[in-house]
Amino acid sequence: MRLDKFLCDTTDLTRSLAKKALHRGEVTVDGVVIKNPATQVGEGHDVRWLDESLVLSGNRYLMLYKPLGVECTTRPDQYPTVLELIDLPNVGRLHPVGRLDVDTTGILLLTDDGKWSHRVTSPRKACPKVYEVTLASPLQAKDADAARRRFAEGIQLDGEERPTQPAEFEWLSPARARVTVTEGRYHQVRRMVAALGNRVEALHRTSIGPLALDPDLAPGECRHLRPDEVAFFLE
Repeated sequence: MRLDKFLCDTTDLTRSLAKKALHRGEVTVDGVVIKNPATQVGEGHDVRWLDESLVLSGNRYLMLYKPLGVECTTRPDQYPTVLELIDLPNVGRLHPVGRLDVDTTGILLLTDDGKWSHRVTSPRKACPKVYEVTLASPLQAKDADAARRRFAEGIQLDGEERPTQPAEFEWLSPARARVTVTEGRYHQVRRMVAALGNRVEALHRTSIGPLALDPDLAPGECRHLRPDEVAFFLE
């Protein structure tokens, strides 16, 4: 691996800042100051920046309990971003796997492994995502039955060329439902509920595929995925 890329992968330095650090003589390899960014380094080399040892961490896979009022983006707009909740080195290398809007809570996956991220979000995988929905207007039994049928058939959303893929609508109580979708369209669950003439009061994602939100996580907390959990999406 090129030395400048190694610095980018093990620090918060951009490629241009890494080259400047090299030019200033701040980087050593096996005790020798190296200024050439194209120098090849690997696991057997002792690379240091300002005398701090640098080690490649490998790919990272995280589960976050996303709270309200936080954006799933790496470029902040009006709200803080999910990356600001994570206290890890090189957090800027991580990206959300799919998104939850600012008013939705629940399980969110983050990684720096682009191939794994694609496996989770690829439409061909049809990975089910389960949401608990609080409805603005309570439903009667007949309305819940109609909602179940329409979700199963697919709903034509405004501005969309094709109806949604079949989804599940499970009535839990007059104002609560559990919805399972296999797509990731913009504000999909909210728009599907709106198509029924109702409105989502609160939305919480409980699982992605076989991976459920860890009950030990509080809003804003995260943990690393176990190897078996990472492997869920490689099968």
